[in-house]
Amino acid sequence: MVAMAGVVVLFITLVALGGYFLYRSLPGNGDVVVHDQSDSSVDAKAEAVESKALHIRVIGESSEVLVRVPGGDVLVDADMEQGQYVAYDQAELDVTISDPSAVEVHVNGERMDISGEEPGYSFSTAET
Repeated sequence: MVAMAGVVVLFITLVALGGYFLYRSLPGNGDVVVHDQSDSSVDAKAEAVESKALHIRVIGESSEVLVRVPGGDVLVDADMEQGQYVAYDQAELDVTISDPSAVEVHVNGERMDISGEEPGYSFSTAET
């Protein structure tokens, strides 16, 4: 009887862990990798902007940032704060910025001025 109860508890634990890890593996549910730029040197910042296809840095208080591969994985979906940035090498990405005036965006090393756009502004790096 005790062995049967142990097997049931083990089974429930394995099912719960399997469900948890399945949920975490779904796009947009993992940990977001957002970098804090406050302690980087100026040269390192410039090099990071020039070496990536997409570089988004929050210069205002905060902004929600969504970056995804068209028709595919969500790379980041986070409320980012001042000084944080994300950078990606993929040539084609879909981007949505909740507060365009709070971010600085570089696509292929060129600054993209989106500060005058409406909240929730979306663009594709393939179009720029």
